[in-house]
Amino acid sequence: MPGRAQFLGCAAMFAVAVPAAAQDDTPPDPRVQQIPPASSAESAGSAIDSASAARRTFTPADFARFAPRNALDMAQLIPGFSIRSDDGDRGLGQANTNVIVNGQRISGKSNGPVAALQRIPVEEVVRLEIVDGASLDIGGLTGQVLNVVTQSTGAITGQFRYSAEWRSSGVPFRWSDGQVSLAGGDNRTEWTLSFENDAGRRGDAGIERVFDAADNLIDTRIERSNFDTDRPSLSGSFARTADNGNVLNLTGQVQAYIFREREVSERSGPIAPIDRLRTFRSREDEYNFELGADYSFAVGDGTLKLIGYHRYEDSPTQAAVLTEFADDRAPEGSVFVRDADEGESIVRGEYSVAGLGGDWQFALEGVKNFLDIDSALEQRDASGMLQPVAFEGASARVEEDRAEGSVTYGRALSTAFLIQLSLGAEYSQISQSGVAGQTRTFWRPKGFASFDWKANPTLNLSGRVERVVGQLDFFDFIASTNLDQDRVNVTNADLVPPQSWLFELEATQSLGAYGSLNLRGFFEDISDIVDQIPIAGGGQAPGNIDSATIYGLDGELTLLFDPLGLKGLRLDTELAWSQSEVLDPLLGTPREISGNELVEFEIELRQDFLGTPWAVGAFFRYDEQQPSVRLDEVFQRLEPPGFARVFIEHKDVFGMTARFRLSNLLDRRNRLDRTIFVDRAAGIVDFREDRDRTFGTIFSIDLEGSF
Repeated sequence: MPGRAQFLGCAAMFAVAVPAAAQDDTPPDPRVQQIPPASSAESAGSAIDSASAARRTFTPADFARFAPRNALDMAQLIPGFSIRSDDGDRGLGQANTNVIVNGQRISGKSNGPVAALQRIPVEEVVRLEIVDGASLDIGGLTGQVLNVVTQSTGAITGQFRYSAEWRSSGVPFRWSDGQVSLAGGDNRTEWTLSFENDAGRRGDAGIERVFDAADNLIDTRIERSNFDTDRPSLSGSFARTADNGNVLNLTGQVQAYIFREREVSERSGPIAPIDRLRTFRSREDEYNFELGADYSFAVGDGTLKLIGYHRYEDSPTQAAVLTEFADDRAPEGSVFVRDADEGESIVRGEYSVAGLGGDWQFALEGVKNFLDIDSALEQRDASGMLQPVAFEGASARVEEDRAEGSVTYGRALSTAFLIQLSLGAEYSQISQSGVAGQTRTFWRPKGFASFDWKANPTLNLSGRVERVVGQLDFFDFIASTNLDQDRVNVTNADLVPPQSWLFELEATQSLGAYGSLNLRGFFEDISDIVDQIPIAGGGQAPGNIDSATIYGLDGELTLLFDPLGLKGLRLDTELAWSQSEVLDPLLGTPREISGNELVEFEIELRQDFLGTPWAVGAFFRYDEQQPSVRLDEVFQRLEPPGFARVFIEHKDVFGMTARFRLSNLLDRRNRLDRTIFVDRAAGIVDFREDRDRTFGTIFSIDLEGSF
């Protein structure tokens, strides 16, 4: 610890002392990209561009002090705004992200707004506009929406990112994380291409103690785990505007997901007569691809947009647990092998036309989803040899065919008040093969009403009431086992999609040169929520509960300290808080929704030293979840006291941005409190596990550049 303290002290003195000397009026380094006056970004952000109905407009020059490399870098720096990615909604439906490019929604899911913005180099960004969602002729958008306006430079440009990471305890060096992307085009064509490997090397170590119902210590486990992931992917986009105004957009991605987990547990205690060594291993070698396309052209007085989307994934997995004994008796254990193929195909048509003082959109969509699983379970016999075990319902196919239609109308009731109304319905047919297989059909109404109101020059309000149809996880239909935690879910073919009424109110308050504040409150009344329930015939599985409620508040605050004389200092905070209630299907008493996130808090402080290429910063994150509940188990993961890191950055190291990060400064713990019941309804405990692990200090070096 003294060595770490000395290192931190020297790093902090170096980070502050070197750039601080440049805070006076000495001439700036000509090699450093100069920063506009402090008011430029903020004044640009507070102005309304009447031509585009934008709340705020930014240009790349407004972010020059941060040396951004792509559109994503700039989008993440917009005061009071955060990107909302696709949240797994059914099909494509109406737009559900708050990012568009050149006024067009992004026809992708996993290859969504974050990936799209990351591929757009800063040289091709004309401006970034925060607009009212209801002002656009794109159904489903409400509140703040980011429109990134681009124009090809006519040249091929590139950017790259590389990140290396190592930890002070028990984790291999991560050397393979990085990205290279290209962009090009001409006056009517734009294209991007990116190769990326999202790599992770994680792990932790510590002690797990097991107590009986009387709270006596019965087992002590010294444990170490490692989790290695690699996600190599190739993605790209192509956009072309024809001479007649027709617009073609293509997106695609092919990706692999390679995962390896290993946990070693040395066990001793009166729970068993002899010491044991338990090893758990799991692996996945997934392959997936995604293709999206849309084509817009004039039809009559309006525009017809045709959208196609397809995604396929093949995910072979294997999990194995092996317990070896100190007296060399035959080992115990099991192996569970599963191959899951899943796919989604979507066709959608949208016709947009002006009428009755506003904009109309008529939409039809057809979707086909499937999940096909082939599983096998083996268990070691008395001699330690693996033998097949029957596992009913673990191999099956689930399919859904769905069609939906909607009519959306939006108009301005005044120069400051916009509304959007939508009515629709969907028909779906869900079928499952196997012994418990069946086919069912459903009709579900959908729709929403929303508004955007510019209450005064600095305050925007938006609201939304929506009837939502949720997306089922097809894996919940099929029996499965978790060998690591000794859990079994039986098959349940009676799942139905949850529905809810969602109420949202959002306020964005501009603080002028001081930043921005965004608050969003929500309340959701859910029917047929999915939770763990008892299954007729024995066992438990995910299933539907009659009703639940959840409500909460999200907030984002950006404070800029330039007007106070602290040039280049910026503070960003995010807070999410929620409460929920559902009737426990076993006890019949109210409790929180299983695993609901109670609170999440982030704060980041960044100091850019103007006139120099230096920047320093600090970050802290804390989150807390409610306990997760099964019929015979209650468990909760805790991560006290939170995650903290600091960084020092130089924006011109041979033309690159170099950043050194030092993370987990507060020595965050990975804790697990797990109680297993003989009879949870009667409160009879079988045993309790108390796990406490650490993962050491994290050292990271990032390099970013353009070519």
